[in-house]
Amino acid sequence: MAIDYEKKDRVAYITLNRPEVMNCLNLQTMDELARIWSDFRDDESLWVAIITGAGDKAFCAGADLRELIPEVTSGRFKLTPHMPAFLKNINIYKPIIAAINGFCLAGGTEMLQGTDIRIAAEHATFGLAEPKWALFPAAGSTVRLPRQIPYCRAMEILLTGDPISAQEALQIGLINKIVKKEDLMPTAEKYADRICKNGPLAIRAIKESVLRCYEVPIEYAYILDTYYAREIFASDDAKEGPRSFLEKRKPVFRGR
Repeated sequence: MAIDYEKKDRVAYITLNRPEVMNCLNLQTMDELARIWSDFRDDESLWVAIITGAGDKAFCAGADLRELIPEVTSGRFKLTPHMPAFLKNINIYKPIIAAINGFCLAGGTEMLQGTDIRIAAEHATFGLAEPKWALFPAAGSTVRLPRQIPYCRAMEILLTGDPISAQEALQIGLINKIVKKEDLMPTAEKYADRICKNGPLAIRAIKESVLRCYEVPIEYAYILDTYYAREIFASDDAKEGPRSFLEKRKPVFRGR
Protein backbone atom coordinates (compact mmCIF):
# COMPACT_ATOMS: atom_id res chain seq x y z
CA MET A 1 0.00 0.00 0.00
CA ALA A 2 1.06 3.59 -0.63
CA ILE A 3 0.15 4.51 2.95
CA ASP A 4 0.42 2.27 5.99
CA TYR A 5 -2.23 2.88 8.65
CA GLU A 6 -2.00 1.09 11.98
CA LYS A 7 -4.01 1.52 15.16
CA LYS A 8 -2.18 0.57 18.33
CA ASP A 9 -3.71 1.24 21.71
CA ARG A 10 -4.94 4.83 21.37
CA VAL A 11 -2.37 5.92 18.77
CA ALA A 12 -2.78 6.00 14.99
CA TYR A 13 0.44 5.36 13.05
CA ILE A 14 0.39 6.82 9.53
CA THR A 15 3.36 6.09 7.27
CA LEU A 16 3.69 7.53 3.77
CA ASN A 17 5.07 4.53 1.91
CA ARG A 18 6.42 5.58 -1.48
CA PRO A 19 10.15 5.79 -0.66
CA GLU A 20 11.11 5.29 -4.32
CA VAL A 21 9.69 8.80 -5.03
CA MET A 22 10.58 10.40 -1.68
CA ASN A 23 7.07 9.66 -0.37
CA CYS A 24 5.50 12.16 -2.78
CA LEU A 25 1.72 12.23 -3.08
CA ASN A 26 -0.15 11.50 -6.30
CA LEU A 27 -3.92 11.56 -6.78
CA GLN A 28 -4.37 8.04 -5.42
CA THR A 29 -2.33 8.64 -2.27
CA MET A 30 -4.01 12.00 -1.70
CA ASP A 31 -7.41 10.30 -1.72
CA GLU A 32 -6.12 7.51 0.50
CA LEU A 33 -4.56 9.92 2.98
CA ALA A 34 -7.71 12.03 3.09
CA ARG A 35 -9.74 8.95 4.03
CA ILE A 36 -7.20 8.04 6.72
CA TRP A 37 -7.33 11.49 8.30
CA SER A 38 -11.15 11.33 8.34
CA ASP A 39 -11.05 7.89 9.95
CA PHE A 40 -8.61 9.09 12.61
CA ARG A 41 -10.79 12.11 13.33
CA ASP A 42 -13.96 10.03 13.69
CA ASP A 43 -12.60 6.96 15.53
CA GLU A 44 -13.25 7.61 19.22
CA SER A 45 -10.76 4.90 20.22
CA LEU A 46 -7.89 6.97 18.77
CA TRP A 47 -6.54 9.90 20.76
CA VAL A 48 -3.27 10.84 19.00
CA ALA A 49 -1.73 10.33 15.55
CA ILE A 50 1.91 10.00 14.51
CA ILE A 51 2.73 10.59 10.85
CA THR A 52 6.09 9.77 9.25
CA GLY A 53 7.60 8.57 5.98
CA ALA A 54 8.94 5.19 4.98
CA GLY A 55 12.73 4.83 4.83
CA ASP A 56 15.26 7.31 6.18
CA LYS A 57 15.53 9.73 3.24
CA ALA A 58 12.20 11.52 3.14
CA PHE A 59 9.16 12.40 5.20
CA CYS A 60 7.35 13.76 2.14
CA ALA A 61 8.80 15.71 -0.78
CA GLY A 62 5.43 17.10 -1.78
CA ALA A 63 3.21 16.50 -4.79
CA ASP A 64 4.28 14.04 -7.45
CA LEU A 65 5.62 16.24 -10.28
CA ARG A 66 5.00 13.52 -12.86
CA GLU A 67 1.42 12.69 -11.93
CA LEU A 68 -0.24 15.36 -9.80
CA ILE A 69 1.17 18.67 -11.00
CA PRO A 70 0.17 18.12 -14.68
CA GLU A 71 -3.38 17.43 -13.47
CA VAL A 72 -3.39 20.77 -11.65
CA THR A 73 -1.79 22.88 -14.39
CA SER A 74 -4.17 21.42 -16.99
CA GLY A 75 -7.19 22.25 -14.84
CA ARG A 76 -8.33 18.64 -14.58
CA PHE A 77 -7.65 18.71 -10.84
CA LYS A 78 -9.53 21.61 -9.28
CA LEU A 79 -7.89 23.42 -6.38
CA THR A 80 -10.28 24.07 -3.50
CA PRO A 81 -10.03 25.53 0.01
CA HIS A 82 -10.46 21.98 1.32
CA MET A 83 -7.37 19.76 0.89
CA PRO A 84 -7.63 17.16 3.65
CA ALA A 85 -4.59 15.11 2.57
CA PHE A 86 -2.42 18.10 3.50
CA LEU A 87 -4.43 18.83 6.67
CA LYS A 88 -5.85 21.96 5.08
CA ASN A 89 -9.30 22.90 6.35
CA ILE A 90 -10.26 19.46 7.69
CA ASN A 91 -10.78 20.40 11.36
CA ILE A 92 -9.07 17.63 13.28
CA TYR A 93 -8.88 18.54 16.95
CA LYS A 94 -6.99 15.45 18.11
CA PRO A 95 -3.21 15.98 18.47
CA ILE A 96 -1.03 15.07 15.48
CA ILE A 97 2.69 14.40 15.91
CA ALA A 98 5.05 14.55 12.92
CA ALA A 99 8.20 12.40 12.91
CA ILE A 100 10.25 13.99 10.13
CA ASN A 101 12.74 11.44 8.87
CA GLY A 102 14.37 13.32 5.98
CA PHE A 103 13.28 15.61 3.17
CA CYS A 104 10.16 17.56 4.14
CA LEU A 105 9.63 19.75 1.11
CA ALA A 106 6.82 21.52 -0.73
CA GLY A 107 3.61 19.66 0.20
CA GLY A 108 5.53 17.93 2.97
CA THR A 109 6.24 21.26 4.65
CA GLU A 110 2.64 22.29 3.97
CA MET A 111 1.30 19.16 5.66
CA LEU A 112 3.70 19.75 8.55
CA GLN A 113 1.95 23.03 9.32
CA GLY A 114 -1.23 21.09 10.07
CA THR A 115 0.49 19.05 12.80
CA ASP A 116 0.92 20.00 16.44
CA ILE A 117 4.22 18.55 17.66
CA ARG A 118 7.13 18.14 15.23
CA ILE A 119 10.18 15.98 15.84
CA ALA A 120 12.93 15.96 13.21
CA ALA A 121 15.90 13.72 12.55
CA GLU A 122 19.22 15.54 12.29
CA HIS A 123 19.35 15.20 8.49
CA ALA A 124 15.83 16.54 7.87
CA THR A 125 15.41 19.40 5.39
CA PHE A 126 12.46 21.76 4.99
CA GLY A 127 11.32 24.17 2.31
CA LEU A 128 8.72 25.38 -0.16
CA ALA A 129 10.31 25.19 -3.60
CA GLU A 130 7.11 25.99 -5.52
CA PRO A 131 8.15 29.49 -6.70
CA LYS A 132 11.32 28.05 -8.24
CA TRP A 133 9.05 26.20 -10.68
CA ALA A 134 6.54 29.09 -11.03
CA LEU A 135 4.05 27.26 -8.83
CA PHE A 136 2.00 28.29 -5.78
CA PRO A 137 2.08 26.51 -2.39
CA ALA A 138 -1.63 25.71 -2.57
CA ALA A 139 -2.02 23.64 0.60
CA GLY A 140 -2.20 26.58 2.96
CA SER A 141 1.37 27.82 3.53
CA THR A 142 0.64 31.46 2.67
CA VAL A 143 -1.98 31.35 5.42
CA ARG A 144 -0.40 29.14 8.07
CA LEU A 145 3.34 29.74 7.88
CA PRO A 146 3.27 33.49 8.77
CA ARG A 147 1.05 32.61 11.72
CA GLN A 148 3.42 29.93 13.02
CA ILE A 149 6.87 31.52 12.67
CA PRO A 150 8.12 35.13 12.47
CA TYR A 151 6.74 36.95 9.41
CA CYS A 152 10.09 37.81 7.85
CA ARG A 153 11.33 34.22 8.13
CA ALA A 154 8.09 32.91 6.67
CA MET A 155 8.42 35.30 3.73
CA GLU A 156 12.05 34.27 3.20
CA ILE A 157 10.98 30.62 2.93
CA LEU A 158 7.96 31.42 0.74
CA LEU A 159 9.65 33.84 -1.66
CA THR A 160 13.09 32.30 -2.16
CA GLY A 161 12.03 28.67 -2.29
CA ASP A 162 15.35 27.79 -0.66
CA PRO A 163 15.53 24.83 1.75
CA ILE A 164 16.48 25.15 5.40
CA SER A 165 18.16 22.64 7.72
CA ALA A 166 16.63 21.01 10.75
CA GLN A 167 18.75 23.25 12.97
CA GLU A 168 17.43 26.39 11.30
CA ALA A 169 13.86 25.06 11.46
CA LEU A 170 14.34 24.58 15.20
CA GLN A 171 15.75 28.08 15.65
CA ILE A 172 12.74 29.75 13.98
CA GLY A 173 10.20 27.59 15.80
CA LEU A 174 8.97 25.49 12.88
CA ILE A 175 9.77 22.26 14.77
CA ASN A 176 9.97 21.26 18.42
CA LYS A 177 13.06 19.08 18.64
CA ILE A 178 15.94 17.47 16.72
CA VAL A 179 16.99 13.92 17.57
CA LYS A 180 19.18 11.20 16.11
CA LYS A 181 17.37 9.22 13.41
CA GLU A 182 17.27 6.09 15.56
CA ASP A 183 15.56 8.11 18.32
CA LEU A 184 12.93 9.67 16.04
CA MET A 185 9.99 7.28 16.47
CA PRO A 186 10.72 6.53 20.15
CA THR A 187 10.64 10.28 20.83
CA ALA A 188 7.38 10.72 18.93
CA GLU A 189 5.90 7.79 20.84
CA LYS A 190 6.97 9.31 24.16
CA TYR A 191 5.05 12.47 23.28
CA ALA A 192 2.03 10.39 22.25
CA ASP A 193 2.18 8.46 25.51
CA ARG A 194 2.36 11.65 27.58
CA ILE A 195 -0.63 13.11 25.75
CA CYS A 196 -2.64 9.88 26.07
CA LYS A 197 -2.27 10.08 29.85
CA ASN A 198 -4.22 13.35 29.81
CA GLY A 199 -7.97 13.80 29.54
CA PRO A 200 -8.86 13.32 25.85
CA LEU A 201 -11.81 15.71 25.88
CA ALA A 202 -9.69 18.42 27.47
CA ILE A 203 -6.90 17.90 24.93
CA ARG A 204 -9.28 18.18 21.98
CA ALA A 205 -11.02 21.23 23.43
CA ILE A 206 -7.69 22.95 24.06
CA LYS A 207 -6.58 22.37 20.46
CA GLU A 208 -9.92 23.49 19.04
CA SER A 209 -9.92 26.61 21.21
CA VAL A 210 -6.40 27.52 20.07
CA LEU A 211 -7.24 27.10 16.39
CA ARG A 212 -10.63 28.81 16.49
CA CYS A 213 -9.51 31.72 18.69
CA TYR A 214 -6.26 32.47 16.85
CA GLU A 215 -7.54 35.22 14.56
CA VAL A 216 -10.72 36.16 16.44
CA PRO A 217 -10.82 39.57 18.17
CA ILE A 218 -9.77 39.01 21.75
CA GLU A 219 -13.12 39.86 23.34
CA TYR A 220 -14.85 37.20 21.19
CA ALA A 221 -11.98 34.77 21.68
CA TYR A 222 -12.56 34.87 25.42
CA ILE A 223 -16.22 33.99 24.84
CA LEU A 224 -15.16 30.94 22.81
CA ASP A 225 -12.54 30.06 25.41
CA THR A 226 -15.18 30.13 28.15
CA TYR A 227 -17.53 27.99 26.08
CA TYR A 228 -14.94 25.22 25.72
CA ALA A 229 -14.00 25.47 29.39
CA ARG A 230 -17.64 25.04 30.48
CA GLU A 231 -18.03 21.99 28.25
CA ILE A 232 -14.97 20.34 29.76
CA PHE A 233 -15.74 21.15 33.40
CA ALA A 234 -19.16 19.52 32.90
CA SER A 235 -17.63 16.22 31.77
CA ASP A 236 -17.20 13.03 33.79
CA ASP A 237 -13.46 13.13 33.10
CA ALA A 238 -13.22 16.53 34.82
CA LYS A 239 -14.62 14.92 37.97
CA GLU A 240 -12.32 11.89 37.68
CA GLY A 241 -9.12 13.96 37.36
CA PRO A 242 -9.28 15.83 40.71
CA ARG A 243 -10.77 12.75 42.43
CA SER A 244 -7.83 10.59 41.36
CA PHE A 245 -5.39 13.26 42.59
CA LEU A 246 -7.01 13.34 46.02
CA GLU A 247 -7.10 9.55 46.16
CA LYS A 248 -3.44 9.35 45.12
CA ARG A 249 -4.02 7.10 42.10
CA LYS A 250 -3.76 7.32 38.34
CA PRO A 251 -6.86 8.77 36.66
CA VAL A 252 -9.00 6.59 34.41
CA PHE A 253 -10.31 8.87 31.67
CA ARG A 254 -13.11 7.58 29.47
CA GLY A 255 -13.65 10.51 27.13
CA ARG A 256 -17.02 11.34 28.63
